[in-house]
Amino acid sequence: MSDQVLALVEKASLKPEISPFEIGDTVDVHCRILEGDKERIQIFNGLVIARAGSGSRETFTVRRIVQGEGVERKFPMHSPRIAKIEVKRSGVTRRAKLYYLRERSGKGVRLKERRSSVEK
Repeated sequence: MSDQVLALVEKASLKPEISPFEIGDTVDVHCRILEGDKERIQIFNGLVIARAGSGSRETFTVRRIVQGEGVERKFPMHSPRIAKIEVKRSGVTRRAKLYYLRERSGKGVRLKERRSSVEK
């Protein structure tokens, strides 16, 4: 009984459409930022190194390099603060979590590009 109630409450907070992306993809995350009474959109672009959770608690971690320093940010998948997620590039991975990229720099961070099966 309680599982059914939880599922109903969770279903109300899920976003209806989410652009599909995978681990190893380079994405642009459009975040809504509130500054006083104004709202603007800030883009955080980087490599998706992890996805965790399920349902309304699902999160993903994006990593980028800023002025030689690695910056990681976790985003809740179904947050109303996320305007949209754009996939810029798809990378080939053999792991579910890419934490090993934290110790690498330069060309060692690059992933091979995944070729799409759909012809244009």
